[in-house]
Amino acid sequence: LPSVLCLGDCQLQTPCRIQKCTTDFVSLTSHLNSALEGFDLEFCKALRAYSACTYRNSKVCRGNLVYHSAVLGISDLMSQRNCSKDGPTSSTNPEVTHDPCNYSGHTEAREHQGGEKAHPTTYLFCGLFGDPHLRTFKDHFQTCKVEGAWPLIDNNYLSVQVTNVPVVPGSSATATNKITIIFKSYQDCTDQKVYQAVTDDLPAAFVDGTTSGGDGNTKSLRIVEKVSGKYVEMHAKYIGTTVYIRQLGHYLTLAIRMPQELVMAYEESQDLQLCVNGCPSSERIDDSGHLPLPVMGQLLPQGGAAHPWSVYTLETATTKCHEKILMKDIYFYSCVFDLLTTGDANFTAAAHSALQDVEALHPRKEHWHIFPSNGGGGVGKGSKFFVGLGLVCLILVVFL
Repeated sequence: LPSVLCLGDCQLQTPCRIQKCTTDFVSLTSHLNSALEGFDLEFCKALRAYSACTYRNSKVCRGNLVYHSAVLGISDLMSQRNCSKDGPTSSTNPEVTHDPCNYSGHTEAREHQGGEKAHPTTYLFCGLFGDPHLRTFKDHFQTCKVEGAWPLIDNNYLSVQVTNVPVVPGSSATATNKITIIFKSYQDCTDQKVYQAVTDDLPAAFVDGTTSGGDGNTKSLRIVEKVSGKYVEMHAKYIGTTVYIRQLGHYLTLAIRMPQELVMAYEESQDLQLCVNGCPSSERIDDSGHLPLPVMGQLLPQGGAAHPWSVYTLETATTKCHEKILMKDIYFYSCVFDLLTTGDANFTAAAHSALQDVEALHPRKEHWHIFPSNGGGGVGKGSKFFVGLGLVCLILVVFL
């Protein structure tokens, strides 16, 4: 598979918009009359807005002579009119006043400009944890093999790649031991930033040693360490995106929330994205999106372990998972599956943390919990058990 990494040429080309800055300044001042009271106040507000616009375009316009002339002209006018550099700016034009590095403000700006109420931003959630279990942006739940490096996300703003390795000898079940994230360069909000985590090395900084992106105090992209070496968060304000990465036991988990319009901003050649389209059918080890594990079943010999390397029986695995996850949703059954597969109790914490991340990041509370059903494709509140035969088939597929 081709790597999604493109450390050399992932930047979006943004044109210099100094002409737009100048046009906005003219529109803000053309109606002002120097003979009237309050002229200096309004003119200085327009100048500060003009200056802010040039500052936002400083990187993309650095080789533009018109831009440098405008910067000098603003300085001269501020001196002539005794304008302070700090103070209010004109709010007539949303292009001038809204922060281009704050995604949540974009909707309001578009609404003001278009004269119509804009649709609320739709956010999507994707998560990966455990053996590994994938929850896609479409809220489909899958358990996959996907050994090696695979792209979770690859759009015009963000690339996320995970590497999965076998968990136990002789099994096709894998877990994540490496995560690489590329925040692609965007206007003057941030330069390209690369983050990489591997087992036992979960840094609180990007690979270049920095902890944030963006000029000055804007911090449009930042890393926050929650638990040293175990849990970090990344907040990309300029694209409205939040990422959680945790290490539990020897493996990593990931959860992300991103605006739908940015999730879908990718080329046809970038269609291999697990968060968008799920795992290829050849890599799936679940049954129609759900793990066919029973709530009550007699599939294993009484008192017998699931596999030679597992210390858990179906009963003890169910009890262990119930200590952390009270509701018997798909996260609970993923926990049971992982314990029976690996015997590693850390997967209990991984399933529990994954559910916590859903509750923190998923925008729709009614979709937090996914429940299994007999048919494997729907959500049934009255579901009391999975088809027991499915577990036998799954064990044969995974371990033969």
